Amino acid sequence: MKPQRPLVAQRPLARHSEALLRPAPAAAELLPVLARAGESLARKLRLALAPLHGGEAAMVECSPPAEMAAGAFAPPGLVAISLLAAGATGHPLLSAIEGDTVLRLLDRAFGGPGEAPSPLPRELPLSAELMVQRIETLIAAPLAAALGLEGGIRPSRRAATMAELAVLAEVTPLAVLTFAIREGARPAWSLRLGFPMASLADLTGAARPAPGPARAGAPADPRDPPFADMPLTVRAVLVDVPLPLATLSALEIGQVLAVPVARSVPLRVGEALVGHGTVGEVDDRVALQLTQLA
Repeated sequence: MKPQRPLVAQRPLARHSEALLRPAPAAAELLPVLARAGESLARKLRLALAPLHGGEAAMVECSPPAEMAAGAFAPPGLVAISLLAAGATGHPLLSAIEGDTVLRLLDRAFGGPGEAPSPLPRELPLSAELMVQRIETLIAAPLAAALGLEGGIRPSRRAATMAELAVLAEVTPLAVLTFAIREGARPAWSLRLGFPMASLADLTGAARPAPGPARAGAPADPRDPPFADMPLTVRAVLVDVPLPLATLSALEIGQVLAVPVARSVPLRVGEALVGHGTVGEVDDRVALQLTQLA
């Protein structure tokens, strides 16, 4: 069909910015960014996980990011898998902890030696789910800080298998960080975090706009008023002894309880952990020498 008159554009053709047409970052660019976030998170987890180890700071090491399908994310056997929502948009994240680790931490929390039953149960009890919930709470703030997420990290739900969780297809590609956590001579335990590759650019900040120029002016100095005059209560927890209910109900006058003081005493302002120190004496008064700041 031939038009009777030549076609003429009614308005100028759109001209798109090259920045808008720029392709999304590739995995090769994103994995090093995730590796740096993992190293930062490992340093933050040393103190964040201290409540699970009697106030002792643990040694935390992060492995390089590994690429795998969602179906292979959870370790075999008894395991606790958590779905986390990240940032304001709720990007899904995964965490996995082996079941024997959860039961060892649970036994220790109730005053035991930190041993898992043998053989392991077929599924985790309700008390173990509460321990998993506590671990989620302890890692949420450090993980959000390591990724630079303003919306924070929020636990969503838990399951024993990826199929039961039913949030990602088995073939969904993930970038996985594995953290080895060791306290003294106790057996190490591992924490695995899974990041969907499709949202990795948003989670690591690679897709966020560059920050604008910093405003002139120095930050406020806490030694200047009015901050310097603000009273704060600093609390050092010298002894925290978990006792089984049976032992507590059988206490008698004159009974001696062993209350060993931890080598590293946590120092808190309110609920915030500000550091650790060792107990000593200065001028006939109990004193705390700081050995590590949060």
